[in-house]
Amino acid sequence: MKYSPLPKDLYIRNRAKFAAKLAKNSVAIFNSNDIMPTNADGTMKFRQNNDLFYLSGIAQEETILLIAPDCPNPAMREVLFLRETNELIAVWEGHKYTKEEAEAASGIKNIQWLSNFDQVLNTVVSLSERIYLNTNEHLRAGVVVETRDARFIKACKEKFPLHVFDRAAPIMHELRGKKEKGEIDQLQIACDITEKGFRRILSFVKPGVTEYEIEAEFLHEFVRNRSKGFAYEPIIASGASACVLHYIENSKACLDGEMLLMDVGAEYGNYNADMTRTIPVSGRFSTRQRAVYDAVLRVQREASNILRPSTNIQDYHKEVGLIMQSELIGLGLIDQTDIQNQDPALPAYKKYFMHGTSHHLGLDVHDVGTMYNPITPGMVFTVEPGIYIPAEGIGIRLENNIVIQENGFLDLMRNIPIEAGEIEELMNS
Repeated sequence: MKYSPLPKDLYIRNRAKFAAKLAKNSVAIFNSNDIMPTNADGTMKFRQNNDLFYLSGIAQEETILLIAPDCPNPAMREVLFLRETNELIAVWEGHKYTKEEAEAASGIKNIQWLSNFDQVLNTVVSLSERIYLNTNEHLRAGVVVETRDARFIKACKEKFPLHVFDRAAPIMHELRGKKEKGEIDQLQIACDITEKGFRRILSFVKPGVTEYEIEAEFLHEFVRNRSKGFAYEPIIASGASACVLHYIENSKACLDGEMLLMDVGAEYGNYNADMTRTIPVSGRFSTRQRAVYDAVLRVQREASNILRPSTNIQDYHKEVGLIMQSELIGLGLIDQTDIQNQDPALPAYKKYFMHGTSHHLGLDVHDVGTMYNPITPGMVFTVEPGIYIPAEGIGIRLENNIVIQENGFLDLMRNIPIEAGEIEELMNS
């Protein structure tokens, strides 16, 4: 693997936290993701199921984790099943985990080959009353492909119809929402790699370069620093394209006088950075561009300061909306009449700032975690306000990643240039 893995102690603690949340006499089963096809005999790059990775640290296909904390046989309380390798697999696909390597990585002592799974499952389930199964219950998920978990749920319910079934996802959302120090360390590395990419392009961007050339500069810097690459499809949007929130075509030339919005992040060790910066293609902001830029930056900083423990995300977003409303009035984009006549369900500010300000960040870019319960220390969020004015060809978003602390926050992107003056200086040095 390219990255330095976290120590097994993290995964031992994660499993202990999960086991403590289970009902008595329960068993939980987690499946790896499938290797997804492209066309003909092609496949996509494998990405491990994040819940399984969180509990084991194992990023290999066809892996199953079984957790049964009350099983009468102590050896069966944690079992990790791996695909058994052979000489042919080694030649065509490369090295796979040995049992010893998997134990060293995960801290699980009972490592078995996948061929033993049915036998062990039958034994453990017969000694259990409740079965916890995993699904993707992310609020934004649009699941159209049947997953390995979904197939297993069908088979399990058919095989054990008299058991009580329960959902593992709510427990995983609660646990994964609050990060351990090791996880924050990985996120910091991902942010540091992202910084390297951004500083690289500050000296590269000039009128005439294309969005895809900028994308390539980022990718080069990410991979050479031990990242798999982009944490998500990068947005490299010049001019009016910056007003398209999910613009990923990245095909146009950057023109003199335009601004360039870049929403990119590096992945490191399955953890993800998520940065947005907006810079002037020519190296200097116009007076109007600078006014809008500074307004967005003020909102970004105020939003970071109010994202505190005990805050509710829903209330936080409403408060940020009022801050943005004030800035838009100052820019002459809305006035008091607009506010008086607004639909409460669609405030006037949303004409120019139509997305949320923050989301959880971690193993998923839009990570799982609480959306309605109070925020707690250890959670990691993006803070990403923006102002989009299609009529002026202006789209500005600024995004940092912060760790919530008891008093204040830790900005994981504190070293990435964000002040307009510093960006101009670096672009012209």
